[in-house]
Amino acid sequence: MNIQIYGAKGFETQKAERYFKERRISYQYIDLHKYGLSKGEYESIKASVGIRELINVDGKDYERLNMRNLGVGKVAEEVLLKNPKLFNAPIVRNGKKATVGYKPEIWEQWE
Repeated sequence: MNIQIYGAKGFETQKAERYFKERRISYQYIDLHKYGLSKGEYESIKASVGIRELINVDGKDYERLNMRNLGVGKVAEEVLLKNPKLFNAPIVRNGKKATVGYKPEIWEQWE
């Protein structure tokens, strides 16, 4: 497995990290708010989970950047890529497979 956790400071990301630590599964942690996602990483994750799953509709930046009116088109994708705080976290990736949030029931199938 080649696990990458794109996370932010918060309880859900800590739970995801703990899940893999407890099972002695190595992973790479990437600070989502600091580094964001590259276009290629974004496309791969979006293909796995969909854009709606990636957008944090409860965050402050969602309203501030008028994401509600942008929908999920190309403009929304550009805004999302330029504002990593709009992403839900954690995003856990294993090659072409990905999840958003704490999803141990799916990660078990990856082992």
